[in-house]
Amino acid sequence: MGRRPLIGATDAPWLHVMTFNIRRRLPLSIRPADRWVRRRRAVEALLRIERPSILGIQEAMPSQADAVEDALGGTYRRLGHGRGRDGQGEGCPLFWDSERLELVSGEQVALSPTPSVAGSRGWGNPVPRIAVVARLRDRSTHREIVVVNTHLDVFSRRARLHAVRALHAMILDAGVPGVLLGDMNARPGSATARELWGEGLRDTWPSARRRLTSEWATFADYRSPRRGPRIDWIGVTGGIDVASVGVNTFRTSAGWPSDHLPVHALLKVDS
Repeated sequence: MGRRPLIGATDAPWLHVMTFNIRRRLPLSIRPADRWVRRRRAVEALLRIERPSILGIQEAMPSQADAVEDALGGTYRRLGHGRGRDGQGEGCPLFWDSERLELVSGEQVALSPTPSVAGSRGWGNPVPRIAVVARLRDRSTHREIVVVNTHLDVFSRRARLHAVRALHAMILDAGVPGVLLGDMNARPGSATARELWGEGLRDTWPSARRRLTSEWATFADYRSPRRGPRIDWIGVTGGIDVASVGVNTFRTSAGWPSDHLPVHALLKVDS
């Protein structure tokens, strides 16, 4: 197609980080734009152009996670599974380029009072919510980071606030610089955002030295981009330099890859 990537493949010490709610595959989609059989080609084209060093996706059914892994290619590895007790259903898997990064440790936890119990719920969220946590070492710089990918509850503000406190602990207690990826189902300036940003974690959008795009609403619902709130965020701790950030408006003749627009950031671990 000849389209230029928003960021594309990067060399050390820079990391291209991407968060993307790919919209779960439904058994029956009334809207043609929502049908996975149509959107899959656009998702694959997007990933082959962008080649992120680290990718966190949300709402991925197992077959969709497989499609993402296939599109990224054989050098990428994956962590995370479905949120149900049996490991099925929607997931928030993390992917990384294993030629650049190696996994030191990783786990999937429930965002609930019993994080080690798969499929558990709490704090008012009607469905299980999860976080996937990976500690990665850069093969080039030998520096380590912790990356957390999540999808916060859309219905309960209380659940989001409790989840944010749990996410803070996962990232800030790791002892190395951290990155948070996810669909937060909350706007900048919301109670969730106020709870999240601060205490060592910051939003990459206002802190980036360069913004590659306008601040598009990331829940675009298969429509042309429009200015509005970002509900999909990339956050970082201290020790990480944020060179640039942007909201990707990529589409193909097949249509939009998702009802959400992905967010990208170019990062460097300083210490």
